[in-house]
Amino acid sequence: MGSDLQKEIALPDGWCLARVQDVAEKTEQRTPRPDESFIYVDIGSINRNSKTISDPQRLKGAGAPSRARKVINAGDVLVSLTRPNLNAVALVPQALDQQIASTGFEVIKPKLVEGRYLFALVRSKEFIEAISGAVQGALYPAAKSADVQFYEFPLPPLAEQKAIADKLDTLLAQVETTKARLERIPDILKRFRQSVLAAAVSGRLTEVWRTGKACEAWRVLGLGEIVGEIEQGWSPKCLSYPASVNDWGVIKTSAVQSIDFVSAENKKLPNELKVREKLKVSPGDILTTRAGPRSRCGITCYVQTVDRNLMICDKVYRYRVREEHGISKFLALQLNEFQ
Repeated sequence: MGSDLQKEIALPDGWCLARVQDVAEKTEQRTPRPDESFIYVDIGSINRNSKTISDPQRLKGAGAPSRARKVINAGDVLVSLTRPNLNAVALVPQALDQQIASTGFEVIKPKLVEGRYLFALVRSKEFIEAISGAVQGALYPAAKSADVQFYEFPLPPLAEQKAIADKLDTLLAQVETTKARLERIPDILKRFRQSVLAAAVSGRLTEVWRTGKACEAWRVLGLGEIVGEIEQGWSPKCLSYPASVNDWGVIKTSAVQSIDFVSAENKKLPNELKVREKLKVSPGDILTTRAGPRSRCGITCYVQTVDRNLMICDKVYRYRVREEHGISKFLALQLNEFQ
C-alpha cells in the first residue's frame, strides 16, 4: 500500500508516509470499580456537527455498561467505529482527562505527533471514505480497530504539523462564524419581507403615488366581508409520485409556501378514482394550510399559474376575494404580513 500511495502523492520535502499505529500508543482498558464515579463518553455523547464531546454522562461503576472500558486522556482522538460514514469524532478536552469511553471508539493516543493534526486527519474526506469502505455488518455496520490503525497518510515534521493545526484552527473558526451568519439570513429576509408587506398593505408603499391624486378612501373590512365561499379539499389515497401534465393530482401542504404556490408538490390521483372538478386549483385562488406542524400551519399562498390538473387536499382551505372588493393577490399579501 505504501508504494502505491507514494506513486499517487508527491510528498513535500521532509514529509513521509505513516500509519496511525506508527504515531499512536496502545489504549489502556479497565473495568471501573463499583463505587467509582466517572464521566462516560459513548457514541451519543458526540456532536457530529461540531465534532466535540457535548453530552457525556456521569456514572457509578456499579451501573456502568459493559462497553465502558477505554481510558481517555486530554489530546486523544476518538473515532467511532460504528457507522463511520457519520464521522462521529472528537478531540478529548482537558476536562475529560482520565475518564472512560466506550469500546465503540477507536482511541488514538498521539505519540510524538501533534494531536490536532491527527484530529484534522480523521475529519478528512479521504479518511472517512477509507474507513467507511471497510465496514462490516449490514444492520449494524462497524469498522474494525485495525481499519483505523492501518490507515496510511502523509505526515509532515512536528513543527509543520503544529503550524498546520494552528492555521486550521483559525480557518475553521472563520468557517463557523460565516456559517452562523448565513444561518441568520432567512430570518433577516423574513423580517425584510414583512416590513415590505406591511408598507404595501398600510398605504405607505404608494404614499408618493397618491400625492395630488383623488383616490378612493381606504376602508377596513373583515375577512368574512370580502371573501366568497371557503372550501376544504379531499385527501384520497394517492400514488407516491407527482402527477404529469396529463394526469390529475392532489396537492400536498408543501405546495403552499409563503405567497408562492409550488405545483410540483403533489401526488398523482389513481386512475380508478373519480376527479372532483369543484376542487380544481385555478389561477387567482388563495390557499391556506389548516393542519400540520406549527411552523407550517396557517401558511398562505396566491396561485399565479397552474401547469397541471390539481385538486386541493383536506388540509388546505381555498377562497377568493369577491370581485367588488378587489383582487385576491392583495389579500394574500396582507395575510402573509402576519406570518
